[in-house]
Amino acid sequence: MARLRRKACIALFLFTLFIFGTMMGLRTLKPSDGFSDLALGVELLPMIGGKMSRDATASPGQVHPAGSNVKAVLSNSGPEGTIFYDVHIFYYVWYGSPHMDGKYIHWDHILVPHWDPKIASSYPRGRHMPPEDIGASFYPELNPYSSRDPDVLESHMEQIGASAAGVLVLSWYPPGVADDNGEPAEDLVPAVLDAAYRHNLKVAFHIQPYRGRNDQSVHDNIKYIIDRYGDHGAFYKFTSSTGKSLPLFYIYDSYLTPPESWSELLSATGSHSVRGSAYDSIFIALIVEERHKHDILAGGFDGMYTYFASNGFSFGSSHQNWKAIKAFCDGNNLIFIPSVGPGYIDTSIRPWNNHNTRNRVNGRYYEMALQAALNARPEIVTITSFNEWHEGTQIERAVPKKTVTRVYLDYQPHGPDHYLELTRHWAEQFNKEKQQWLM
Repeated sequence: MARLRRKACIALFLFTLFIFGTMMGLRTLKPSDGFSDLALGVELLPMIGGKMSRDATASPGQVHPAGSNVKAVLSNSGPEGTIFYDVHIFYYVWYGSPHMDGKYIHWDHILVPHWDPKIASSYPRGRHMPPEDIGASFYPELNPYSSRDPDVLESHMEQIGASAAGVLVLSWYPPGVADDNGEPAEDLVPAVLDAAYRHNLKVAFHIQPYRGRNDQSVHDNIKYIIDRYGDHGAFYKFTSSTGKSLPLFYIYDSYLTPPESWSELLSATGSHSVRGSAYDSIFIALIVEERHKHDILAGGFDGMYTYFASNGFSFGSSHQNWKAIKAFCDGNNLIFIPSVGPGYIDTSIRPWNNHNTRNRVNGRYYEMALQAALNARPEIVTITSFNEWHEGTQIERAVPKKTVTRVYLDYQPHGPDHYLELTRHWAEQFNKEKQQWLM
């Protein structure tokens, strides 16, 4: 019996030693030892990077060439704290004021008539009259500002940095072109890039629909943007798990162009394909209806985003559909980028659209949307928006405002920074959870 007990003790000791040695060996493994290559099975999934690389600290004239073998940097230190390059936020430079532009631009937005004349006749027409009456349901802390004001631009970069979003997605029209209510603002891009660079932020481009936009004109747009801004230190590039670093473009209302036309630009065999060229990029299309996911795939896009902040407004913007869209993207080697917003109210410019209003509920709506996005386990999350004031999706600082004719909504009982703070909290949570997904 004593001999048996002695053998059992020896066997137990050896087994314990084996387990201890195995655990110590596993602890020494790093993501680069193979685990990151297994994560989610998506070729374009970015790798986690803990330290700043030259990509994050380059001067405005230094970037890595496309395809260079660099590790993706998903976070960095900015003046306002840690920022995350997998949290993107939509940004608009279409605002003007008499001080900088000689007149108000966009703040004086028209009341858009309903397309049905019978419904339109029941609602007011006309134009807002700033500064007391603006085309928004909230009132900006900076007052109805100009996007050309350097102090405004600096404040915006500081606020975006405070929110922890690392990439601002700039609404972009070609030179000399603007939306129906604005004026050309392409000449502002260098100032935006320089301001972003001072805060360690990156800039991606949100190609807007303009008269005559098609696959050929977008080809010209991409060439123009990369030739003109591609070497700037704030120009955003998405780095895949293979180490390939490419510009990333969001294409708004991409469904207006048929997939057969997009494939001429985005498939390797297209008549004016950018694939494999100096202008190859990551192209993200807008999914509105369910059928669009098949068109996006057929068109040769690299992924899809949802943009709209009104849950239930469209198939793409409905939180309940995000896991299914993500599964479709995973199965077809596409990137899924859900868009979340703090609420939605555009009745100041579309008075007939009250049914799409989504109350902020003091931030609870935003947190519900952010949680839904995290549940889908995306590579990137987009925020709609930093400053789309007309649709009430902004997280920019707002203040209480009351005039003779209007009472504006505000963020009370919280302060002007409430949605910047919520964004930072969830950006940190996103990256914490994401590291666990990728292990």
